[in-house]
Amino acid sequence: MDTVIRALAVYLILIVVFKIAGRRALLQMTSFDLILLLIISEATQQALLGNDFSVTGAMLTIVTLIVVDISFGILKKKIPAADDLLDGTPVILVENGHFYVEKLTKADISAEDILLAARIDHGITERQKIKYAILESNGHISIIPLNDS
Repeated sequence: MDTVIRALAVYLILIVVFKIAGRRALLQMTSFDLILLLIISEATQQALLGNDFSVTGAMLTIVTLIVVDISFGILKKKIPAADDLLDGTPVILVENGHFYVEKLTKADISAEDILLAARIDHGITERQKIKYAILESNGHISIIPLNDS
């Protein structure tokens, strides 16, 4: 039972930590982010297993994490507010070339991040050519170009 409680506690802690870190943490990974992810995974492994390095303990941990993940998926389908709370909702950061500075600040996204996404996705180099830039719940920035027609 200790393994199940550990797995549940670590899962919930990681959800809270990544929620606090924001979608910016999911946007792109730097070498620092990769190192941090490796350290977190090692610390998580230690917290999940404790001194139990048995195959049974590992299997119980894995099954617990999968059951918790599936349960959250079902919860998000049945209760839309839970989906918004856990995954967030898309946020419009740019509209018709106008940056919403307050939303950018809150999301910890820079104008350069948006222009980078615009260049990569559509070859757009000027903000005036962006109809919408939307921060998706998965951390990706979607760019909708302004039609010149």
